[in-house]
Amino acid sequence: MSSPPRGEITAQLEPVVAEAVAEEGFDLEELDVQQAGRRRLVKVVIDSDDGVGLDDITEVSRSVAKVLDAHEHVLAGSYTLEVTSPGVDRPLTKQRHWKRARNRLVKIRLVGGEQLVARVGHADDENVQVLVGAEIRQVAYRDVERAVVEVEFQQPPAEDLVKLERAASGVSQQGDDREDTEESR
Repeated sequence: MSSPPRGEITAQLEPVVAEAVAEEGFDLEELDVQQAGRRRLVKVVIDSDDGVGLDDITEVSRSVAKVLDAHEHVLAGSYTLEVTSPGVDRPLTKQRHWKRARNRLVKIRLVGGEQLVARVGHADDENVQVLVGAEIRQVAYRDVERAVVEVEFQQPPAEDLVKLERAASGVSQQGDDREDTEESR
């Protein structure tokens, strides 16, 4: 009896693997099942708002292995399990990715071809605030063709973070300056 196609295997396993990952407090970012010689390679990518540590990888690996063992008929043979966190080059494709990238520098290519290098601010259900130069912009997720976090080797400028916080709270930079001037009189 031949085994089901790769996409079908992934589709059958995804709900149970996602549940096991969620029970450990993480999001399933990706599940991929590939043939690797006589075995299958099951790659599980997890993430969370608080990041992923080595102990987390170990715990999730144990939980996912139990689920895979219980569903060995789907894999139709032996497997190798690889649990990992997303790499820095992972595209920002979901709202939770943007929320986790808050205050990080990102390279964004918009659907129309415009390219931005911006710092991520508040992310809601449909838009993300970004700081481009000195300007706060609202970018709709639907207008983003591709976005990835840029690696930085130093802390972001404090004034950039202040601008993003003010924009998220709805306070304009100009309004704050006026208040400071009035108070100093």
